[in-house]
Amino acid sequence: MNFKKGQMANKSLKNNHSMKTVNWKLKIKRSVGFFRKNYIITIFIACILFVGVVVVARSYLSKPTYIYVKVKVGQGLWWATTAKPATWYVDSVNKGDVSLDILGKPEAKILFKKYYQWYGTDQYDVYLNIYLKVGRNKKTGEYTFNRAVLAVGSPIEVQFPKINITGTVISLSEKQFEEKLVERTIYLSKRGAFPWELEAIKIGDSYFNGEEKIFEVIDKSGIELTNLTWDAYGNNTPSISEPSKYITVKAKVKMKQVNGQWILGEDQPIISGRAINISTPNFVFDNYIVSRIE
Repeated sequence: MNFKKGQMANKSLKNNHSMKTVNWKLKIKRSVGFFRKNYIITIFIACILFVGVVVVARSYLSKPTYIYVKVKVGQGLWWATTAKPATWYVDSVNKGDVSLDILGKPEAKILFKKYYQWYGTDQYDVYLNIYLKVGRNKKTGEYTFNRAVLAVGSPIEVQFPKINITGTVISLSEKQFEEKLVERTIYLSKRGAFPWELEAIKIGDSYFNGEEKIFEVIDKSGIELTNLTWDAYGNNTPSISEPSKYITVKAKVKMKQVNGQWILGEDQPIISGRAINISTPNFVFDNYIVSRIE
């Protein structure tokens, strides 16, 4: 009896296996028939799979290209005049922030952040040095990022975990940027300054751009001015309606020299006779002219 039961069990298992094999073959035939009838869908799916395999293979097998990109934060189009970043934006950008691609690999890293207050307002010129993963066309030498050509003057957008960076590319290099800053002494002067301005200027006041101190007041002086008025006969007499001063400020400034021109920050020429855009925590040098560079 036990032998017969065993034979029956074996037959049952064989029948189940045969049924499963038949069902599996039927499913394959139906699938093949479906793809034959709907060949457009078949081609579309095949193309998607092919592109996916190529992308994954290139991501894992190709060696990434990294370059250094200097970005001026803003709207992106260098010729467009838009509002500059405010204090809250500047504080949200952090040196060392890293952006990751879809595979979790580093795509961009902020190496430094420099910012310069715009003529005493609550807006800033912000410059970033970003270590960026890019594509490179070996034939043309072009770099691409997010499927767009990357060149000086082109807009760029990088999404970091806590902030979205948009701006204009102002420089790019395969090597780290090397900027040699030279400390010089400059003299600033203002005619017709208010009497309180001389007191407001503090010796030792300085401006820090996020990386280093680039401006420091080391001396100041002021001369009382007498306003003159003329009568109908051409005679002038002293006027005491509004006393003013002629102020001179001596300061140490760190600048770089580009094509024989002294540059403060990234793009502010320092020339005798030209106004300077600089401020300290205690004073905004409004309408102060560079009178001498030593």
